[in-house]
Amino acid sequence: MYGAIAANKRNTLLIMALFIGLVSVIGWLISAYYGNTSITYWVIGGAAIYALIQYFAASKLAVMATGAQEIEKRDNPRLYRIVENLSIATGMPMPKVYIIDDPAPNAFATGRDPKHAIVAATTGIMDIMDDRELEAVMAHEMGHVQNYDIRVSMIAFGLVSAIGLLSDLALRMFFWGDNNDNRNINPIVLVVGVVLIVLAPIMAALIQFAISRQREYLADATGAMTTRDPEGLASALEQLEKHGRPMRRQSSSTAHLFFSNPLKPGAIATLFSTHPPLADRVARLRNNAGKF
Repeated sequence: MYGAIAANKRNTLLIMALFIGLVSVIGWLISAYYGNTSITYWVIGGAAIYALIQYFAASKLAVMATGAQEIEKRDNPRLYRIVENLSIATGMPMPKVYIIDDPAPNAFATGRDPKHAIVAATTGIMDIMDDRELEAVMAHEMGHVQNYDIRVSMIAFGLVSAIGLLSDLALRMFFWGDNNDNRNINPIVLVVGVVLIVLAPIMAALIQFAISRQREYLADATGAMTTRDPEGLASALEQLEKHGRPMRRQSSSTAHLFFSNPLKPGAIATLFSTHPPLADRVARLRNNAGKF
């Protein structure tokens, strides 16, 4: 199982490298248009800064977008004690605990590191799950914190946004910019460049979804290893297959943070989902049950 975790981490690094490649290509095309190679480095640096700003603002934005409310132990002893016990078991600092008043069963975690972590659960997930299943779900969410998934996912989100802005800027330069001076660009390079710039935001979004799916599998494995109860998490996922529903307050920008996809189902939503199918997650857990 440790090998599977290591493989997921390597895959994520590869995917992040593809992000940097997309930003670099756009920067190179803008540099070629203006005949100034230093623009490429400015573009890469600007994209990195933009991603970092998104990363540091992520926790506050997630809490605001979901309407989550922080609780103390007296407000919901059941949820608080489950998180508290998991914190002791993993040796992690106690995260802040939030509840979302929503009948849709779901949960999420955010925070840039274990010292600044937040975990949240909906009222709906506490209604349909027993203590064993709820513990498995919260172990999954704390697995995201342990694995520093928020750093990966929010930097990816920031880069997707940056690539979208860069692509729009580059297209405006190519078609509406002042090109009356001596800018001699090979027409083939220009055509290929425009195609890449148009496709870049779509490619970036698909890469983001791939990252999120990899991190979900990794958090499933981490949660199962924490509780030594992969069947508890498999049972929780099956509960979501039976009782899952879209959340009332939905945001595509925070969907990747949740235990299960909180958005409305549909063919397009499935294709661009930040989460792997629940059935696949259940199958992986059961196929590897003896390895946890």
